[in-house]
Order: sequence, then structure tokens, then C-alpha cells
Amino acid sequence: MHDSRHTTRAPRRTRRDQRGITTAEYAVGTAAGAGLAGLLYTLLTGGLGNRLITTLFDHVLSLLGLG
Repeated sequence: MHDSRHTTRAPRRTRRDQRGITTAEYAVGTAAGAGLAGLLYTLLTGGLGNRLITTLFDHVLSLLGLG
């Protein structure tokens, strides 16, 4: 016969609400992406960007035998 007083149940686990943590992670990732985009824009629109693009195109054209 089954005695209901001795039944074992797994302890009930409480789950924390992590929606706020996920939102914070997205906010940090978005801010980091915006900062990186701003840095790249600044670098590429200045003199360094012009030299970099010119060097890159010259190198690709020389690899293709056109430059």
C-alpha cells in the first residue's frame, strides 16, 4: 500500500526574472556598436581613410594585373 506521507517530490525551484538583464545586455551591445561605428566613420572620412582606400584599390588592381 502507498503511504502518502512518504512521497518524495523534487524541490520546487524558483526562477528569477532575467528579462531586465537581457535588456541591459542589448543596451550595452548597442552602445558599443554605435561607438565603433562612430570611430570607423571618423577614421575613414579623414586622411587615414583616403590613404587606406587608395592603397587597397591599388593592391587589388595590381593583383588583377590591371594596375
